[in-house]
Amino acid sequence: MLPRRLPPILALLLAAGGGLLTDTAFPDRGWWAMAFVGVGFLYIALSRQRPVFAATLGLIWGMAFFLPHIQWADYVVGPVPWVALSLAESLIIAATCAVWAFAARARIFTFIPLFAPLSFAMVWTTGEIVRSAWPFGGFPWGRLAFSQSTSPLGRLAWLGGPTAVSVATAFVAALVAIAFMYLVRLRLGAASGVSIVGFAVVLSGLLVPLASQAQNGVLNIGAVQGNVSKPGLGAFENRYEVLKNHVNGTYDLLDPYGPGAFDVVLWPENSSDVDPRTEREVYDLIDGAAKAVDAPILVGTQSYPATGGRFNEGALWLPGKGIVATYAKQHPAPFAEYIPMRDIARKFSKAVDLVTTDMIQGSGPGIFNIPTPRHDVPVPLGDVICFEVAYDDVVRDTVRAGAQALVIQTNNANFGYTAESTQQLAMAQLRAIETGRATVQISTVGVSAVIEPNGVITQRTELFTPATMVAKLPLRTDITPAVRLGLIPNMIAIIGAGIVLFTGIASTVTARARRRP
Repeated sequence: MLPRRLPPILALLLAAGGGLLTDTAFPDRGWWAMAFVGVGFLYIALSRQRPVFAATLGLIWGMAFFLPHIQWADYVVGPVPWVALSLAESLIIAATCAVWAFAARARIFTFIPLFAPLSFAMVWTTGEIVRSAWPFGGFPWGRLAFSQSTSPLGRLAWLGGPTAVSVATAFVAALVAIAFMYLVRLRLGAASGVSIVGFAVVLSGLLVPLASQAQNGVLNIGAVQGNVSKPGLGAFENRYEVLKNHVNGTYDLLDPYGPGAFDVVLWPENSSDVDPRTEREVYDLIDGAAKAVDAPILVGTQSYPATGGRFNEGALWLPGKGIVATYAKQHPAPFAEYIPMRDIARKFSKAVDLVTTDMIQGSGPGIFNIPTPRHDVPVPLGDVICFEVAYDDVVRDTVRAGAQALVIQTNNANFGYTAESTQQLAMAQLRAIETGRATVQISTVGVSAVIEPNGVITQRTELFTPATMVAKLPLRTDITPAVRLGLIPNMIAIIGAGIVLFTGIASTVTARARRRP
């Protein structure tokens, strides 16, 4: 069932309001049910509209959503890149809405119950898949799934990853819209029936059997959030100060635990922005801390190959041996860690020159084999760096490579007190559920957290506060359905959207044929 076509002004207001409301479903507010309301508003606004106007509604919804959602981009690089990124994402949503409006003219949307909301969910999620991969490697921020990490729907990530969660969220949003329109027309029985279906979908997540018990013992970890002296782009003006903060935090772990209590100590991304392989003082500081706690340290650092550019690395440091293994970030952030088309981008914003050396792409998943006397063989710990937590393939491939627990090294200092860090934490929660792996998000400034394999946060720090965390991570070896399926949920959504588009094309061709003499 599709609502009747709304007057243009009312449709535009609903689209704008829907975008703003959807943002409240994400951290910092985290009112996850508002995703159903906000996207439901857009569903009502789009119904029976012509494709061109539907694209306009999608653009309005997208700008109303993304401008507040990624306001942290304005904090870091200013208004022009912030608005440009919001516009780029909104244009993809506009195209998604145009496809939906074109296809929804087919009669099948009127005659088959639930076909319309399910089709909308498939088309919407396909749009998310596209913008998560394109352009410049994509920008997955703002996927509906990332608003549901604490809702029952979030548990569906165990079955089909973020794609399954986004499909279910968009489907429920469309049902909410349909139920509301039935209610407006005083068709109470129909409204009740649709509402029951929506509630059933939401509660279906509670049937997913999430497990959190250890299968291969535990990994005793300490984690250090060293903090910086000031937030923003100047946070790392004194890189030695940041390093010493993490060294001092590591020494703090000795009271009351003492040396040998930890299997590994986790430091965040950029915890040593000075390469210890080239600076002896840095080497001595890190090695002294590692020897004091008598444990390996996972350090966040950078290296500069002779061929140019720089790698953003996680590095496993063994006491007395130094770095024995590294993982280089596979998915550098475009226009933040490297600048595509620099000469053209500079015409729009001088902020591109803040990135003086482009980050280059690493290869292969981040697996560190942690030697520990508590296990007969080294424990494979998976490493994901910062924004990589938003990309399905990076996290999935890390678990497929053998990771029995995950660490997300991140540096949120540049984003100040914005919601970027908590938005990233919500993604980490969903990844823990999806992979069935205990996950630690460790940040230079927070928010850092320890997350159980079922997505429950057991420890959490505050922003811009020195802190340490100590935990026993349950090690798990089972591979979840989501990890096994890989790209299959994406392909199902894309095929579903293709069928919807084909239905619209067939309906248009048939209608034109009937109008011929």
